[in-house]
Amino acid sequence: MSLETYFRAFSYATIAVATLALVLAGGLHLVLAAAFFAILLAAWGLEGSKWQLSERFGLVAVLLSIPLFLLDWKYQKAVGEPVGRLGVAALAHLIVFLAAVKLVQQKRDRDWVFLYLISFFEMLLAAGLSFSPIFLISLSVYMLCGLTTIVAFEIHKAKRGMAETETRLLVAPDSGIFKHARRYSKRSAEARRLPLVAVFLFVIIFILALPLFLLAPRTGAAMLSRSGSALTNFIGFSENVALGAIGSLKRDSAIVMRVRVDDASSGREFRWRGVALDEFTGHGWRKSPEARRPVELKNDRGFYQLGTTESVHRLTTQTVFLEPIESPALFAAPRPVAIQGDFSFVRMDGEGSVQARRREFERVVYKALSDTTTPDVALLRSDATPYSAAFQRYLQLPPSLDARVEARANAMIANAHARNRYDEARAIESQLQSDYGYSLDMKAGGPDPLADFLLNVRVGHCEYFSTAMAVMLRTRGIATRVVNGFLPGEYNEAAGAYTVRQSDAHSWVEVYFPETNSWVTFDPTPAAGRSEPIRSGVVGQLEKYAEALELMWFQYVVGYDQQEQRTLATWLQSQLVSSRYFVSRVFTRIVRMLPTDLRGIASIGITAAAALILFLWVRRIRRFGWRRALRRSDREQNFDESMVVFYQRLTSLLAQRGIRRDVDLTPLEFAGSLDVPEALTITRAYNRVRFGRQRLSAEEIGEIDRALMKLEASA
Repeated sequence: MSLETYFRAFSYATIAVATLALVLAGGLHLVLAAAFFAILLAAWGLEGSKWQLSERFGLVAVLLSIPLFLLDWKYQKAVGEPVGRLGVAALAHLIVFLAAVKLVQQKRDRDWVFLYLISFFEMLLAAGLSFSPIFLISLSVYMLCGLTTIVAFEIHKAKRGMAETETRLLVAPDSGIFKHARRYSKRSAEARRLPLVAVFLFVIIFILALPLFLLAPRTGAAMLSRSGSALTNFIGFSENVALGAIGSLKRDSAIVMRVRVDDASSGREFRWRGVALDEFTGHGWRKSPEARRPVELKNDRGFYQLGTTESVHRLTTQTVFLEPIESPALFAAPRPVAIQGDFSFVRMDGEGSVQARRREFERVVYKALSDTTTPDVALLRSDATPYSAAFQRYLQLPPSLDARVEARANAMIANAHARNRYDEARAIESQLQSDYGYSLDMKAGGPDPLADFLLNVRVGHCEYFSTAMAVMLRTRGIATRVVNGFLPGEYNEAAGAYTVRQSDAHSWVEVYFPETNSWVTFDPTPAAGRSEPIRSGVVGQLEKYAEALELMWFQYVVGYDQQEQRTLATWLQSQLVSSRYFVSRVFTRIVRMLPTDLRGIASIGITAAAALILFLWVRRIRRFGWRRALRRSDREQNFDESMVVFYQRLTSLLAQRGIRRDVDLTPLEFAGSLDVPEALTITRAYNRVRFGRQRLSAEEIGEIDRALMKLEASA
């Protein structure tokens, strides 16, 4: 492949990768993308032909793009484009149109530069539309192509401005060796080496940028903007919830959040608590005035304390990656005692529900610490403490409640022979699970849907079961409230996290026990309503790995904030301390193996030896340079390369004396014309190795090195 073809190929590849990144980010429709790639292929075939558009026509097309962009903008606004994406589609259309025009026209250097800038703007637009790992892959490929293209462009431009001249560095110009080398170097070596140069530059850029990324100060990094709107129809997490509302939410499989739990393998059953409701209206649940009173929590550098715990060992730490939702609720395992995240404020209502500001267009990453321990069952069974006046609202019942609901509760209690609050709760929970069916269809209705569910339909989803249990326990004088949240979701072993979807929305009951001052969770929904679908097979595993990659991308790249910086600094500090301790322990063991009277001398000797080795290495590097100094011995050198270095040192030393080779002389002719025996010796060895493919002995290499040192000393 010639350098010209190579340059054009990677230029087109750079533009194609940038456009593909924009398509994958959702910024360009597939039909328009297909049309653009068809134009790109056609432009490749038209390169250098008379069918390319003239520069004048290209300029007219570029000027026409401005009014077309304004018309496209107004059209997007007229069709109701969301505010967060208003103008994005029009801008993407403009960029792609300009790129298509430039591709099919005759191109000079400024046109190639214009195309490179367009591809860069496409990558910027894609970065604003997507945070997925796919963008990282696209960006990496774009950088590799872009680096190769820029290097090839500079070589292409430089070679066009130079006249081709013959070089007599090695042999006479009529030599067949020279012709073969020139043909090989022009058509093969440049095309082979440029990708390697691009990869090398990419690695260097990554190495230099990584410390800046890890150490640069972060503000607000945990808020991840996302174009588009939040999860729609996200109901069931407000202050008023109609009976049966969560059933429609459970029909959607959109991802709500991902939760990574420390010690997730402990076997505990997690739930993600959202909103607790205490007042039943007969047709739904709502918060009472007492429950609505929020308490603004103190912000201690992003740490908000919600409560206390008896021991830190009882805490479960969760890292929550919450998608944009139409609710201010923050989700955590039951009884959260602290929230840590980059929030402008956090507040908690009277039912222990945690809220921040609404996030319709932002992903949120935060940590939650919850005390998930439950009081001993024996203590709960012995609890007969009366409720205080503050808890009377948890015994509230609607005036129109059917009297048969209380009768059904009494029958369940009598059937189980329950004699205390805890056993009564377990009795109702167990009989609802076994005697009633699960369905997402809203079959219960009428003026009293709860009575219709309990007495007639006997089939429903989680809200009906939790409402039935809470109300029946209230008829027995037991304080209850209903909680809306999520089941744990599917555990992804590859990501080490739970994937929680809208279909995991759930409702359960919390019962209050005054003696231990605790709210205990009960779930009367049958097992069919609490089971999780399991993805299996090759496709399921690939989906899990893709989710794991996306989660790592969110946590360690997009959501990398001050908390992650502190975690990284703590880890590095612990590793440094461990390394110092290991070295100190090894050194101490070595010293203790020696006699007591020699330990002091040995310590000094080891330190002096280390200092001497360092000194010798520094001296070797200063004398031979990094490349030769890092080699173990001259015997292991590549002889072709070493002789080139020797000859370069010779020509440099001669140049310092004002002696330079004329272009009509071969190296051997040039050395023979000088009165410098060392130059003739080195040049003869150079020709033997370079063209005779001979290997020099260690004595010959030492002789050449001494000759160069003699010339350097005289210089």
